[in-house]
Amino acid sequence: MTDDVMVAIDAGLRRHIGGDRAGAREAFVKLWAEIGADGDPLHRCALAHHLADVCDDPAEELEWDLRALAAADSLTDERVQEHQSKLAVRGFYPSLHLNLGEDYRKLGDFEAARRHLESARERLDALGDDDYAAGIRAALDGLAERLS
Repeated sequence: MTDDVMVAIDAGLRRHIGGDRAGAREAFVKLWAEIGADGDPLHRCALAHHLADVCDDPAEELEWDLRALAAADSLTDERVQEHQSKLAVRGFYPSLHLNLGEDYRKLGDFEAARRHLESARERLDALGDDDYAAGIRAALDGLAERLS
């Protein structure tokens, strides 16, 4: 069965990747209004995670990344696997904490940034040995360098 919300999130992500950041933001904000703050945790996690990436204000970006983390905390592997059979919630955390670390760094809260960097690194074993994992590891190294 097709999950129309995940399809819409993917369409917004494609707009962002394609260079239409404002259009992606508009689509994401509209979709958030439809699913609501109490909607399906998978939808909230994915949408907030991507919505943060189209924010110009670091404080607003942090708010969306915190929403993504909160949604992940209420998500189950069973729900994630309905979307993609090989996913596990624990695999979401390195990226979520990486983004929060970067948000806090941008806002000048280096202590919080370091805590999230450590949290992300502690969860790296949840990732496989693929290009995605390599990208997360490289981004964590970059964040560590910016924080030193």
